[in-house]
Amino acid sequence: MPDKSFTPPTAARQVEFAIGRLDSLSTLPSIAAQVFSKLLQSSSSPLVLADIIESDPALMASVLSLIDRHGIRLTGRSFLLRVALERLPAQILRDALLSIKVSRDPQAREGVSRKELLLHSLAVACSAESIARIAPARLDSQLAYCAGLLHDIGKLALADAMPKSFARIVEEAKSGQSCSSAVEQRRLGTDHTILGKRLAQKWRFPDAITLAIWLHHSDTAAISQDMPQARIAQVVQLADFVARQSGMGQSGSYDPPESIEKKAQSLGISLEQLQQILQGLLTEIAEKSRLLGLDSADAVADYGDAAHAAAAQLARRQTELSAENRNLQTASSHLDFVTDFLLSINSTTGAIDLAESFAGRWQKFYQTGMVCLYLAPPGESRRLDAVVVESLGQSKTLCLDVPDQVSAVPKPIANSFAVLDAHAHIGWLFEQLDVDFGAGRTKLIPLISNDRAVAAIAFELHYPGDAALFEEKFKTSSSIAAAVLDIALASADHQCFAERFAQLISGPGAVRASMPEPVPPETVTGSSIEALAEMAAGAAHELNNPLAIVSGRAQLLAEAETDQQKKEILNLIRQNASEASAIIKDLMTFAEPPQPRPARTEIRQILDEALQLTSRKTNVEHINVQIEVAEDAKEVFVDSAQIASAIANVLTNAIESYSDELGPIKITAQSAGSGEMVRLQIMDLGCGMDAQTLRKAVQPFFSARPAGRKRGMGLAYAARFAQINGGALSIESQPGVGTTVTFHLPSR
Repeated sequence: MPDKSFTPPTAARQVEFAIGRLDSLSTLPSIAAQVFSKLLQSSSSPLVLADIIESDPALMASVLSLIDRHGIRLTGRSFLLRVALERLPAQILRDALLSIKVSRDPQAREGVSRKELLLHSLAVACSAESIARIAPARLDSQLAYCAGLLHDIGKLALADAMPKSFARIVEEAKSGQSCSSAVEQRRLGTDHTILGKRLAQKWRFPDAITLAIWLHHSDTAAISQDMPQARIAQVVQLADFVARQSGMGQSGSYDPPESIEKKAQSLGISLEQLQQILQGLLTEIAEKSRLLGLDSADAVADYGDAAHAAAAQLARRQTELSAENRNLQTASSHLDFVTDFLLSINSTTGAIDLAESFAGRWQKFYQTGMVCLYLAPPGESRRLDAVVVESLGQSKTLCLDVPDQVSAVPKPIANSFAVLDAHAHIGWLFEQLDVDFGAGRTKLIPLISNDRAVAAIAFELHYPGDAALFEEKFKTSSSIAAAVLDIALASADHQCFAERFAQLISGPGAVRASMPEPVPPETVTGSSIEALAEMAAGAAHELNNPLAIVSGRAQLLAEAETDQQKKEILNLIRQNASEASAIIKDLMTFAEPPQPRPARTEIRQILDEALQLTSRKTNVEHINVQIEVAEDAKEVFVDSAQIASAIANVLTNAIESYSDELGPIKITAQSAGSGEMVRLQIMDLGCGMDAQTLRKAVQPFFSARPAGRKRGMGLAYAARFAQINGGALSIESQPGVGTTVTFHLPSR
């Protein structure tokens, strides 16, 4: 007779297909209500939701999958879920949580309820976390907690995809006092550990969690001997036994629990320690139950109220967004010419050429008569540049005189926007033009950037009454042009800064990149680096505000733009402005670093901090470094954070000097001179530098790498930090031989 307990392989495959179609697990109504309530709070952040996410397998599974899809690294030296949550875009996380499915039958009239399954998973998670903390082997307790919480996702998936079949399996396990896995194999041809493993692989969980889901009913002690990464599965298995002994929740398995003594011994844990875990478990689960609202008298009603409130808020927000979108579309139609203007310029366009381009587009878009745009004269100058666009679109540039006792930009619009009658305020300008602007219909407005008028534009309106109608549009359009003109004017000014930079860097008093003999720090901290820093500060302060305005205006235009090609170009403008701002930030940090707070610090401590910084910068976990610190050079009197950062920059260069595998780096520290200085040397055997590269090595923004690869601030920062801490930096290098960087640091 055929064996009726035999399940055809096709049945198991159908079950796997059914489970594989799940894109997430369902959660309880009470938990969904808590999530919606948090999301309704205007100040909610990922960390506000972290406690709930970490207490529910369905939410945890969705978030782990989301983190992987966004390329966020979860595992390293430790399992940092909350760090990953902070790095997720808030809108992405919010949408994922709002999309979570809610269990249709949370009470499960037959079998085991979803609440009981959840309580069991929580008990396993908390037990696994406690076991990992006290185990002699170094195990990640947060990773163990997560693995424990998710160990039964195969059962949760069965309850979602095949609720009736799962209920019958639980009933059969209960009546036969057997493990649910055995019944699953008979009924389905597979079991929840295999199904859970399939889901974990599909949703790309960390490997240790996947192994725990798969192996927690296997001989984990034996497996861990040959597969150390399965040690978390061994912890989860023991935690499962502890949870079943506690009587908290129900997993759907009813086989008599095995003796846990042997399982505990394999992890180096005593029965007394397990008893302590059991005693604290009730309090932990009670707190998590309260957090998740599991004791709510009417969870379904709570969920309905929360969902209704969330839907109402989303509807209001949608209405607001629709109104904003209509406003933006209206504004966009009036800003097309500004977009065209921005796309027509490049970084080398001069201010008067920009003025000519903008004036021509202004006339064309607003259908005006003649236009005159003039630049505010610099400083005390009484001469200004102007451009005139005649009625046929022909333009010309002029240089005009501002009469004594007259403001080039009238005072009413020198610092704020307004529309003036042009002839009442700039008659002196029209007297110098060989074209006639119509009196009574020529208006004057300022181009305001950073609360000052950088230029003004006079234009003829065919219908003067339109001035009030278009005032807001004029204001927006002119402010964008003002920001661009402000940068162009500042760029011209900074040509002088650039020339002065070159003189300071290459002049006889410049900081030397190579010092073959130890020298007192004052010989490398002279006026040149201070002058360079002062010049950098001035340039940075002048450029920062105009760049911020350009970035903001470009973003505003991009958000309103419907043409994808224009949108991409505007985003490119914003990205380049942001990159320029980042460069300015580097420049300002170099010019005005925080004042050092020196303290007596051990060299070893500073080197440890520097190596950690280097590992994060280079993603190199194990740096091939040899350290030798002499007995007479154990301490220095410096700001340890600044010097650690300086050393990390040098170490990063040393690592990058090796083209293939990571080569050796040697660090030595010894007393120098009279004992008032410590000489710290960092030596590599990398590619080295030629004489020309060596001369420029500590210059800001110099890099031997191809353009666009690095900003070239590493050694500049290192030299700057050494200098402000009363020390010095020197470099010796030969191509193909290697590089030695020497810090001289005060020891008292």
